[in-house]
Amino acid sequence: MLEQAKKLSSVLSRLRRDFHRYPELGFQETRTAQSVCETLQEIGGISIKSGIGKTGVIGEMGNGEGPTIAIRADMDALPIQEIGDANVISKNKGVMHACGHDAHIAILLGVAMLLKERFALEQLPGKVRFIFQPAEECFDEEGVSGASRLIEEGALENVDAIIALHVDSTKPTGIVSICPQWVFAAVDTFKAWITASGGHGATPHLATDPIWMLNPVLTALYGIVSRKIDPMKKAVLSIGKLHAGTANNVIPHEVYLEGTLRSFEEGIRKQLIKNVEQALSVVRPLGGDYRLKIVHGYPASWNDPTVTAGLIKVCQVLIGADYVNNEAMGMRSEDFAYMSQKIPGAIFLLGSAIPDGVERDHHTNVFDIDESVLPIGSAILAESARRFLKGDLPIPVKTNHFSKTP
Repeated sequence: MLEQAKKLSSVLSRLRRDFHRYPELGFQETRTAQSVCETLQEIGGISIKSGIGKTGVIGEMGNGEGPTIAIRADMDALPIQEIGDANVISKNKGVMHACGHDAHIAILLGVAMLLKERFALEQLPGKVRFIFQPAEECFDEEGVSGASRLIEEGALENVDAIIALHVDSTKPTGIVSICPQWVFAAVDTFKAWITASGGHGATPHLATDPIWMLNPVLTALYGIVSRKIDPMKKAVLSIGKLHAGTANNVIPHEVYLEGTLRSFEEGIRKQLIKNVEQALSVVRPLGGDYRLKIVHGYPASWNDPTVTAGLIKVCQVLIGADYVNNEAMGMRSEDFAYMSQKIPGAIFLLGSAIPDGVERDHHTNVFDIDESVLPIGSAILAESARRFLKGDLPIPVKTNHFSKTP
């Protein structure tokens, strides 16, 4: 399978570069979706539905006698202005594939190409469902992300298991990071307003000052993870926005701050929110007040142990055990979590760093990948689906892992 995939290298690179040059934000992936549909039609033997979850595409290959394995790729870009070679970078101003979703689309199209041949040669039982998902990076006006929209419209109906990958520009090309159980963190956003009277900078004794009150609030917020959360549990609190004031001689009446909360366990997730509220309340004895808004994001993502074991086995066979590790994926979040809540699933990271020593981290304006990773990703996903269909890898019984305490 890997040798067959390598023969597609130039095709996959061409596809990836086309998606990269014309990135589209979440729920706006119209050109991308059209290109996906056209490519699936060229491959042939695939039933295609477009406009699923607004701008998503679902293709299906095979017959109804056997299991159905879904493979997911996200399609949306980020609101970032790319810098780099003018012949390669985004042509859409202020929009960039800065997280590798362009590679994910090309990889999944490569999977369809590989499996088209395998279905013909081996008469594989069952079906493979190719899910091209919009809006992994954002929510719509109703606060719903692309994965949830697809689920609402039946994208996972009659699916026995789902698999996916995410390129990782921080790891050498071909290195697979995968582990069972909890892999991506739950994410929530807090928005807070510290309010006071404000006043003239020359007479601070006549005013109540929210900037002065900010100091104990920040101390309390940053102390939550180190002093309020069990050190054996994983949690992150980071503040990314802080705004106050309009002039150097005016004490403002308000300070705004915004941050992110990351966790795995539902109990810790709730505790973080409670502790943020407590931290903000220290302004009241100082003569101020506060408002707090919590925006709930993606849940933690669970890798089913059986599906994960199958992926690990395939990776070890195709690329070698030395290239496979069970490192934790960190505190990043992924809306694939909604899918793995519904059916057994697993996602893994695939190293894609360009070997020149330059750091090209995700969500930055210099992000890029080593395109030699494309056939590797296609081969792993295609061979995994093939083995699940043939029964060489077991398919787990559906359970709701999120009803349990991890």
